[in-house]
Amino acid sequence: MGELVKLPNIGPELERQLHLIGVDTVEELRRRGSKQAWLDIQKNDPSACFHLEGALHGVRKIMLPDEVKADLQEFYNEHTKR
Repeated sequence: MGELVKLPNIGPELERQLHLIGVDTVEELRRRGSKQAWLDIQKNDPSACFHLEGALHGVRKIMLPDEVKADLQEFYNEHTKR
């Protein structure tokens, strides 16, 4: 286990997925941003969940402000339309 799994919402599988896209540290995740990291993970695993924003804020995703959750939901919907 690395440092990413210590963040809220990031378990061993999501950490593994982040490593696959070249994100190995919290700083790299911050630079890439949660949305771009999720898009990059989606290229390898279309079933990936969107939990990264909460990790960047240091809180569980449920604790994010409603406007952030709404923005993420809209982003997710736009990028998962089939």
